[in-house]
Amino acid sequence: MIRKRWEIPTLMVLLLGLGAWLIWAGKNDLYGITPQPGAQVVEFRVGNTRGVFEISNPDNPDSRRFRLLLRDGFQGPSLTTKQFTERYGQNAHDDLLARGDNILFRLFNITSWKSLLWASLGLVGQLAFFGRMFIQWIASERQAQSVVPTMFWWLSLTGGILLFTYFVWRQDFVGVLGQSTGIVIYARNLRLIAKQQRKEREQAASTPS
Repeated sequence: MIRKRWEIPTLMVLLLGLGAWLIWAGKNDLYGITPQPGAQVVEFRVGNTRGVFEISNPDNPDSRRFRLLLRDGFQGPSLTTKQFTERYGQNAHDDLLARGDNILFRLFNITSWKSLLWASLGLVGQLAFFGRMFIQWIASERQAQSVVPTMFWWLSLTGGILLFTYFVWRQDFVGVLGQSTGIVIYARNLRLIAKQQRKEREQAASTPS
């Protein structure tokens, strides 16, 4: 029995680890671009154009160099800090350096601390989704049959709204499509539950004691 109880969370952790590894491996692929050894790289996207900014000698401002590399084979000129700042501005320079060594920015595929707040919103929504499945699993284990407690639908609705907001910010239509349909279903189930509970209370009140 103990072994069976640990099977589900163990499989969850293993699947999460597999997904995280695949994401990280994909980020390290860098569109097939091979930067110089020891250089930092920051993803670069404009429209359908994909590539990276290569930062050589990132810890030494005097010898630091910047170079734009695109997946179509284009290689920009190697720029000094002064040349890069003159061409792209001081804010772009500071942002590029901040992103280059920030593991959170790479993990969540974001470019600023403000974006991290939005990513946190999506993370909270996903945690609500995990919470609903955890509660449903525990309730089912206790009764030795599949049951869906009311809290499952409340967490579903909360998580759905948060993820809908997050996907709108991400401009991810697939995510918006999935959550927009789910939110309606979650709200409908809660309404049906409330209607049934009200009906049961009315019947209990009208039944002679």
